[in-house]
Amino acid sequence: MKQKNVVLTGFMGSGKTSVGLRLSYRLRRPVEDTDKLIERREGRTINEIFAREGEEYFRQQETELLRELAQRPYQTIFSVGGGTPVRPENRELLKAMGIVVLLRIRPETVYQRLKEDTSRPLLQCENPQERIRQLMESRREAYEACADLILDVDEMEMEGILTKIEEEVNRMKLLVINGPNINFLGIREKSVYGTQDYPYLLDMIRKKAEETGNDITVFQSNHEGAIIDRIQEAYFDGTEGIVINPGAYTHYSYAIRDALASITVPKVEIHISDITRREEFRKVSVTAPVCDRQIYGQGLAGYLQAIDFILETVKN
Repeated sequence: MKQKNVVLTGFMGSGKTSVGLRLSYRLRRPVEDTDKLIERREGRTINEIFAREGEEYFRQQETELLRELAQRPYQTIFSVGGGTPVRPENRELLKAMGIVVLLRIRPETVYQRLKEDTSRPLLQCENPQERIRQLMESRREAYEACADLILDVDEMEMEGILTKIEEEVNRMKLLVINGPNINFLGIREKSVYGTQDYPYLLDMIRKKAEETGNDITVFQSNHEGAIIDRIQEAYFDGTEGIVINPGAYTHYSYAIRDALASITVPKVEIHISDITRREEFRKVSVTAPVCDRQIYGQGLAGYLQAIDFILETVKN
């Protein structure tokens, strides 16, 4: 599962080092600079590495380091070099490491901040201002492609930057999975499932996400394999809790049961009707034993109860 590390990206001079240090105090986490880590490993400066080995060698060291950092189990703030996201494999590794924050800045601001800095090898040229502009434009798409949060920092105060990042860190990512026939709410057996339709349920969950300030994604499929695929995807995309209404698969899908058992996040099985008062086969759930809670008979409000349970569980 994606860690809740914070990965600061952006062009040189965007303030990654300063933001990283201040954020470290605020979140009470260690901060690491990937350029400094490489310098310690190599026993020489970035300038020396570029001069003797070339940029390609340095970029390969970056990629190898990111692979290691993506496996660290504890929560850290990482500040990465300005060119790190250019490699496609690096972008995947950065996203796997945690929440990627892009500190976006204008070329003019970069030049004013760095025009007296002689330690930047890529800016040692006749026209550094034009070089900055060219580099930023060539990297823009790569930067934005891997960012979870983009902050335009030219006029932002440090407090505002830190607050935005902290809000993103505290935002929880939940997944609601609806199985077969749930999309037929308002059509099927109204005496059992009520008259409110599926768009009503989606709107209710959307409002809950806005109210709580969290990211709640809803997925629905009438196909067992698609549901299993989505559960497995949740392992990699940072999902912190799952609400699932497996529909009829509740009673016999050991495949969905095994997929749920593989994901070690809070999980709640939800049923709109009171399954204990219906047909005998509905009283048996093969998926509930691998969930943390089962909610039934509360109508659509059961979804909100399930979300609240997961939010409280993750918070604690």
